[in-house]
Amino acid sequence: MPVSFTVHSGKSNVRYPRNALSTAMPARYISPMNEPGEGLALLRNDMTNPFVKLHVSILIAGFTGIFGKLITLQAGPLVWYRMLFTSVLFLAYLWLAKKMPRIPLREAVKIACIGAIVASHWVCFYGSIKYANVSIAVVCFALNGFFTAIFEPVANRKSVSVREICYSLITVCGIALIFHFDTQYRTGILLGVVSAALAALYTVGIRRIGKSHSATSIFLYQMTGGFTLLTLLAPAYLAVFPETVAAPSAMDLVYLLLLSSICTIGLFILQIQALQKISAFTVSLSYNLEPIYSIVLAMILFGEAKELGAAFVAGLVCIAISVCLQSLSAVRQMRAAPSA
Repeated sequence: MPVSFTVHSGKSNVRYPRNALSTAMPARYISPMNEPGEGLALLRNDMTNPFVKLHVSILIAGFTGIFGKLITLQAGPLVWYRMLFTSVLFLAYLWLAKKMPRIPLREAVKIACIGAIVASHWVCFYGSIKYANVSIAVVCFALNGFFTAIFEPVANRKSVSVREICYSLITVCGIALIFHFDTQYRTGILLGVVSAALAALYTVGIRRIGKSHSATSIFLYQMTGGFTLLTLLAPAYLAVFPETVAAPSAMDLVYLLLLSSICTIGLFILQIQALQKISAFTVSLSYNLEPIYSIVLAMILFGEAKELGAAFVAGLVCIAISVCLQSLSAVRQMRAAPSA
């Protein structure tokens, strides 16, 4: 699952080229193609369009679970290598670009602690995939909203939103339905639920410290922080799971490099570029599509449709209803905000 970053979006105007999104855009935003070379120029514009970048990033995020299934390593070593490769590659990028961030040690330690939460979240998420499958893992991640609705008011010393809790409880019912009937996936579901709770904890934590630091600093120090935690815990992990294979195969190395470079660093860069032009609200709402992409990809690549029964479908419907209700509520609040 992707990791969200708090970035202030810009106010610059966006010109929407003729593309797949154009059907939803008013005609005044679409320029007609009259010149012979305009089609090629329009294709280039498509690649720089923030909405195209946003949906490419969502599709890439959908592949994080797919790589978790393809990589044969257990969850612990998988995340350790992912954070190692990501840290090294991102440090190399920053060094070549001469953009190395400098922040006080105390602040770096705070961000590194948030990175430890990210590492724990990823271990549980990939553990859910290993013990169940991709579809179960991403469906359980929908509980992120439920835990956030509890953790955030507690952290900010505010009252809990009854509406958010009620919407999230529909998701809880969906997960409970799957858990009760699909008994073979119970361990995977439990790990998925813990993964969602850790993701919500990360969201609350990053909002508290993210406003005073650049996204680059946050990304770098949380990756290195997560890697450090897993390195320190490696002896204990190997003692509990002595059969763990620590060395990746040649194919695993290829998948890990793709996961680290494209699905972690590339995803981060696309998110930042999209957030410079699009509001954080729109980006957050659009990422509700990620589980759908992951499930469809898992069904195509791994035939998971054969493994999932009626209980999963019923649970998925409950979760979809919950997401739709939360999205509609968020849209209403956003529209009402200016007049308040």
